[in-house]
Amino acid sequence: ATGIWRLLAGAGLVVTFALLLAACGSSKNSGATAASAPTPSTSWELPGADAQNTRAAGGPIDASNVSTLGVAWTVPITATGTFGAYAATPVVSNGVVYTQDLASNVFAINLATGKVMWSKKYNSPNEGPNGVTVANGTVFGATTDSAFALKAATGEQLWMKKLTRNNNEGIDMAPGYNNGTVYISTVPGNTKAFYAGNGQGILWALSGETGATKWKFETVPKNLWSAQHTNINSGGGLWAPPSFDNEGNLYIGVANPAPFLGTKKFPFGSSRPGPDPFTNSIVKLNAQTGQMVWNYQLTPHDVSDYDLQNAPILASDKGTPIVIDGGKAGILVAVDRETGKLVWKRPVGIHNGHDAIGVEAEKEPSKFKLPLTLEPGDLGGIESPLASNGATVYAAVNNLAVKYKSQSSLEGEFVGGFGAGTGELVAVNAATGNVEWDKKLPTSAYGAATLANNVVFTTTFDGTLYGLESSSGKELFKTKLSANTNAPVMVAGNTLITAGSFPQAAGQQALIIAYRLGATGALPPVKAAPKPTGSASTGTKPKSTPAQKTAPAATATASVINVEANPTGLLKFTESNLTGNTGNDTISFTNNAPLEHDVVLINSTNKILGKTPIFVKGTKSFDVKLAAGTYTYYCSVPGHRAAGMEGKLTIK
Repeated sequence: ATGIWRLLAGAGLVVTFALLLAACGSSKNSGATAASAPTPSTSWELPGADAQNTRAAGGPIDASNVSTLGVAWTVPITATGTFGAYAATPVVSNGVVYTQDLASNVFAINLATGKVMWSKKYNSPNEGPNGVTVANGTVFGATTDSAFALKAATGEQLWMKKLTRNNNEGIDMAPGYNNGTVYISTVPGNTKAFYAGNGQGILWALSGETGATKWKFETVPKNLWSAQHTNINSGGGLWAPPSFDNEGNLYIGVANPAPFLGTKKFPFGSSRPGPDPFTNSIVKLNAQTGQMVWNYQLTPHDVSDYDLQNAPILASDKGTPIVIDGGKAGILVAVDRETGKLVWKRPVGIHNGHDAIGVEAEKEPSKFKLPLTLEPGDLGGIESPLASNGATVYAAVNNLAVKYKSQSSLEGEFVGGFGAGTGELVAVNAATGNVEWDKKLPTSAYGAATLANNVVFTTTFDGTLYGLESSSGKELFKTKLSANTNAPVMVAGNTLITAGSFPQAAGQQALIIAYRLGATGALPPVKAAPKPTGSASTGTKPKSTPAQKTAPAATATASVINVEANPTGLLKFTESNLTGNTGNDTISFTNNAPLEHDVVLINSTNKILGKTPIFVKGTKSFDVKLAAGTYTYYCSVPGHRAAGMEGKLTIK
């Protein structure tokens, strides 16, 4: 699974700093029944607001006053990573905000004042979206490999339980909680590697009091659909908490299979023949036993990274209970809650005709030629959670195509670049699947959908918070955040919380931001941009650091080729076209960005000629003998190359 919350196939989110926190100042109805949704609460104790994951809040914020939202307080986030610092939906209980950064650190913030009350440091890099759940005075969460429980009052750890089977697995979801049980899933990857093989997504049901295992459900089989290829295949797991009905059942959305598209030896997923159950599925389980009741698979034999990863929403169609979900395939579906049979299906966003490419390519692989462009791409479709008032379902949609140069997902590139995506916020009738309105947005909508009475909120990648009228899509509120963002929105009472989570330009700041009715505060002033260090052109070696390898003296015809990561944190090198001389060259890489990077040099046949270790802050180098020709250098941290960290080296 990927996403800007887990951004690419194996999006390597490497967090380099612990969180350091300090407070800074200051519906339409055409058959569905609103009564099918729970009454919106003024608190928000679960990641999806309630057990049905409606992301709907009550309280005073509505269309009549949303324009008066102003900054109440901000809290800086100093954790940094490949795709931002923060991606969680906070939870609120008894006037305290509980949340988690992408270093797995947990903190408690006074809702009224923004004062940080305590923090618990784990410094465990996480893919996200992660986050915590609070119940009965306990905060539940996870690091990249273990579930934990903390005292809500103090942050003291009560228990911790490792869930991953091997180093190719991880955890990146906020836990679910219901009737004393914590629900949390592993996924087939972590910040070091995603889809490296032998990664099995397993949902665990744990005692909230002790962490003891009650049951576990394998979202994909242990042999990963082929006993001969477990070292290649992986898949399944959850990004988001389960949803719970009142009859003792839970409903989950399951992520995708891998590899995708495939491998050179096993194109189009042929190492995992067949539909690859239960990936890209809604699955209903008995909450007491973990036994499966039914499953509905949206995308069998997926080769496009089309997770059905969002938390299902429980609704009703003229009295018939239904389950609604949507994911990266860009398709919303409703299924009968009792039988799992399809009720309706609705594509949203841009589709270029390859929704069923996996099944088609398995039957006739020669039909598809590389390079191949897919839209939705592996960041596209419905990347983040839905919201519903019972009558209407709201989905934040991302339109960003990906072009695959080879079978490997690492060879995919975003058409037009990472920032070229556009967004939509779509309202769909819960009973019929008909589109009620579709608001086009200028950049990717990664910020989920959140309802506050008759206002639906989302955020877009350019760092904008939107509030739209839920019945029409009319824009009611719009404000710029402190940075680009992939963070969702939470509403508790008269306060809305989101974040500028993904700085992309000089001076942007990663902040958790609380907006409140009638508040008149302001965001902190823009900081000055850091100055670049070292040279990104051939000839002058950057100032060495203690971590730098001392390079031997170059021959008369050799050169020192200086490569530099963009120091502001953009996923680019400062130069993408370099030159050098034939002979024994030194590739010297300076990384003063806040993210971990490396440099790998390959020739025209993709043979690796040399590479540095992955590191942050400093300069490292390697020596290589190069003949005249053209070479490629890139960052191998998963996701970085596809996002733009690639360049051409010409040797003369």
